[in-house]
Amino acid sequence: MILVFACITFIFLFSEAADKFYIGYTQSPKERLLKHNEQENFNTFTRKFRPWKMVALFEVSEDKTIAIIIERFIKKQKSRKLLETLCDTNFQLSGILAQLVRVPNFRD
Repeated sequence: MILVFACITFIFLFSEAADKFYIGYTQSPKERLLKHNEQENFNTFTRKFRPWKMVALFEVSEDKTIAIIIERFIKKQKSRKLLETLCDTNFQLSGILAQLVRVPNFRD
């Protein structure tokens, strides 16, 4: 028997039309982006500001608890500057965010 662990990924989405960011975690980033852009009853916040594009992608862990802690930390900051900084590929992650591993080449 082979066990397969799916890594939890953070997606950073940006709506140019609304000039807004959205972050969330998932095991299927492409499917999640598709749902935010196309599914009618998926998320009322993101549905209002379509279309979304993926601007950053990070792997974090197989442990959903860690993903939740990091997501809460980022969202608690209520900082657009932090989100912009995290999207900058030259930014060196530290502290709690050091657990994130940037996915360098992704396509939305």
